[in-house]
Parts: sequence; structure tokens; C-alpha cells
Amino acid sequence: MEKIAINATKTVQTRLVLPPDTNHLGTIFGGKVLAYIDEIAALTAMKHANSYVVTASIDSVDFLSPAKAGDSLTLESFITYTGTSSMEVYVKVTATDLIRHEEKLTTESFLTMVAVDQDGKPIPVPGVYPESEDEKKLFESAPQRKKHREKRAVSRKG
Repeated sequence: MEKIAINATKTVQTRLVLPPDTNHLGTIFGGKVLAYIDEIAALTAMKHANSYVVTASIDSVDFLSPAKAGDSLTLESFITYTGTSSMEVYVKVTATDLIRHEEKLTTESFLTMVAVDQDGKPIPVPGVYPESEDEKKLFESAPQRKKHREKRAVSRKG
């Protein structure tokens, strides 16, 4: 299987934060952001694998700053690393105040998605290769994140 440039796996979505999406402080519910993150990670992985995918894990989610009603949320995701059937997906969420034109990073996350066939059995995925410096950093640090996931899995079993 031929490898694909990480940049070619990029997916971008934009959403408007509406009042029903917010808590009593007027900021978006974390669970709503998590749903958006899972959705864009799945879209990115499906596009890359050209198959169905399942979420194997949400490896980390860092909520860095709040988004409020009226903000525009931009979600950007791409595959950072692949295994045989698994894909590590990085998702970055930024909020933009459309009136003041102020943008801020709100959330960063890593998820692991697995490509599956119609019977839910894992299937092989193409590899990826980095081009930019940021992509190289994420690609090179992916094995450490994988080890951390494996340690978590072992500690749950033991």
C-alpha cells in the first residue's frame, strides 16, 4: 500500500456555537466539543482508510480555553501516524469571535480510530508520511503516545 502525505488527510469543519450548546456560564459544553471531535476524527479516518472506522480510544483531550455562544468553532484534523489497521488522529479546535475577529485555541485531542470491514473486522490502512516541521514532530512522537496507550490498557487488565 502506498503511503499518503499527512497533509492530504486533513479535514476541516466550521460550526456556530448556539445558546442551546452552552452551559450556565454561556460557554460550550465539553461533551458537545467531544462529539464534534469524534465526528471529525471519524471523517478523517474514513477518508484515509476508504472504509468504515470505529473509535478505539480518545487518548487525550485538553480543554485550553472556552468558546462562547456566537463564536465560530473551526475543527481541523489529520492522521499523524498509522499502524496496520489503526490511525492516530490529531484534532485541533479554535474559536473565533466573529465580531472582534479574535481567534484562540480551545481544544487539542488525539484519538485512535480503527478501519473495519462490513463485519467489523480490522483491515489494513495506508501509511502516512510527514512533510512540515509540525507534522514531523507529531509523527516522531506518535510511538511514545502509543506506548502510553498500551500501558493504560495493561493497567486496566491487571
